[in-house]
Amino acid sequence: MPASLLQHPFMSQTALAETDSESMVQAMLTFELGLAEVQEARGAVPAGASRQMRDILAAHAFDVEAIAAGIASGGNAAIPFVKQGRAALPDELKRYFHQGATSQDVVDSALMLLLKPRLAALDLLLVRCRIAAITLMEAHAGTAMVGRTLMQQALPITFGVKVAHWAIGLEQARRRLACVELPVQFGGAVGVHSGWDDAGLDFMDALAERLGLSTPVLPWHTDRQPVHALGTALDAAAGAVEKLALDVSLLTQTEVGEVAEPSAPGMGESSSMPHKRNPVRCALIRGAARQVHGHASVLLNAAAQPLERGLGEWHAEWGPLVDSALLLEGALEQAAALLEGLEVHPEAMRRNLAATGGGIMAEPVAKLLAPPLGTDAAKRISAEAAETARRQGTPYAEALNEHPEVQGRLDAEAVAQATDPALYLGSSQRQVQRAKAWLNAG
Repeated sequence: MPASLLQHPFMSQTALAETDSESMVQAMLTFELGLAEVQEARGAVPAGASRQMRDILAAHAFDVEAIAAGIASGGNAAIPFVKQGRAALPDELKRYFHQGATSQDVVDSALMLLLKPRLAALDLLLVRCRIAAITLMEAHAGTAMVGRTLMQQALPITFGVKVAHWAIGLEQARRRLACVELPVQFGGAVGVHSGWDDAGLDFMDALAERLGLSTPVLPWHTDRQPVHALGTALDAAAGAVEKLALDVSLLTQTEVGEVAEPSAPGMGESSSMPHKRNPVRCALIRGAARQVHGHASVLLNAAAQPLERGLGEWHAEWGPLVDSALLLEGALEQAAALLEGLEVHPEAMRRNLAATGGGIMAEPVAKLLAPPLGTDAAKRISAEAAETARRQGTPYAEALNEHPEVQGRLDAEAVAQATDPALYLGSSQRQVQRAKAWLNAG
């Protein structure tokens, strides 16, 4: 597949460069050398042997293409990698390379090492989103706009509270990702450190510390909760950023025009229609998120693995897990730029509030009419006045005051207040302040 044209545009280019095949080889090598070092420190490898291995293998040019080709016969990248590593070492060191480990120890630990900087990058991007969102919340805490349910105008809200919901979703995802553990994997062939007795657990614990990974309770060859936790956390973050992109894309529609993506030369242009300014960032975010959701289903369905080693389930995790992180990082790069440069059009929000001739205020008007006229009549009259205002292009308050069943029965000031969207915002502004306090506490 022409990945650079069809798959990679949705991913972070920085992340792609840092998780290529060479990076995976280096991560596997980091595991193997770390294992040799902790074993040497505990007398299982001759003094100085781990340093010799490091000096030789750090300078060795691993044949990545040969490793890739070898997966077809071994089933994973660790088997041909270990063969190449051993071949590069002198005879007296060969036995100490990959000592007590199995291929799954290498691949799982290498994946955790690859993903660790990706989680750090995701955290930084989510912090950028939070900062940009708070700025928008503060600027538009009182900016009235249409609240929409089932894609229709419902009641007024503020743009600030809409942004607050985006920010809370993203921040919840950030905090969830921050709690995800990336554990080392070391258990040997069947996960019980065969041949090492109690020393195997000591090696595992020391290796986790040496590599900067979490220490698991036990080897987790077929206990895939760490992968499940990470995959679902990535998917939750994808859902949060997709919500942002979906809302923004709907608000950018020509007939709505309440916000616009940040402008840039050529950004959002059409191949055939010069007048268009497409919400491209939103499209890339949503395209990436949809792929993450698909990958999550693979990871969820691989959670139960047989006996002491998966047969296809483990193998199915590799691509979806790494791709999910790269796709989410790409989506969040777009989201941070989107929030930092989002163009907000309060005048369009005011125009859309008046699009129904004031009918969006039919609920408070019905409440005002109910005491003197009864609930059923109040609902009917408020709707009739809204329709009159829409057809004749007159203010809702005027149409209401001229309704034959209302004339002379209501105070003009009360009618003016009941038909003013800016006076029917509920707890919107307080919600913004509450959300801001919660966000800043993170």
